[in-house]
Amino acid sequence: MKVTLLGTGTSLGVPVIACDCPVCQSSDQRDKRMRTAALLETNGQVWAIDAGPDFRMQMLQSKVKRLDGIFLTHEHRDHTAGLDDVRAFNWSTRNPIQIYGEERVLKSVQREFSYAFQEYKYPGVPDFKLNQISNQPIHLDGLEVIPIRVFHHQLPVLGFRIGSFAYVTDANCIPPEEMDKLQNLEVLIINGLRYESHLSHYSLPEAIEVIEQLNPKRAIITHISHQLGLHEEVNKRLPSNVELGYDGMVIEIDH
Repeated sequence: MKVTLLGTGTSLGVPVIACDCPVCQSSDQRDKRMRTAALLETNGQVWAIDAGPDFRMQMLQSKVKRLDGIFLTHEHRDHTAGLDDVRAFNWSTRNPIQIYGEERVLKSVQREFSYAFQEYKYPGVPDFKLNQISNQPIHLDGLEVIPIRVFHHQLPVLGFRIGSFAYVTDANCIPPEEMDKLQNLEVLIINGLRYESHLSHYSLPEAIEVIEQLNPKRAIITHISHQLGLHEEVNKRLPSNVELGYDGMVIEIDH
């Protein structure tokens, strides 16, 4: 299994428009962060987790030629705004793109991209096949995906576990029964916005507390704000099994 971090930034991305802070002015490519998303390649299949405003460039930079579907964590625009760009995959495969999300999230997709669901569609609009999921396991061509219920302040969000890999973004609470689904991980990717506490995201210290409870072999921080600091400096201070993610980072997972 190969996981690529397509983006590791917040809803504003990094650099932030009109910001002169050291992170936004950094020349280190690891401090350049598109909106958070990931790509999973396993058993000849290719799946995306979220499709934010940077989806097109993320697909181009990772040279993605095939996409079997997209798992949506929630409906916020920094995770869904790029869905229009699935048109390129529609044209190359002559098939709709499979979209997996909760009922509320799929209704949001139908509202935001209403032109794709009209009875008489304008030629060339994106073609989606919407698939409703909950926090119960789903099986897709031999791939078991275990959704993880987390909370983004009061908004229900889904994380996902596939094999010994799990991905949790836009969360500041994981209920105890869902923590049980995250045991015995080889790799955990989890959001850690900044050092200070936040209303709807784990801070870096809070994310490290969760990591310590779950004790994965390796943990990677994503959904990183410019407020966290420079990648090189912050990364040096992390526990031995924890590191900051960066755009384009590739993680190989045995199972």
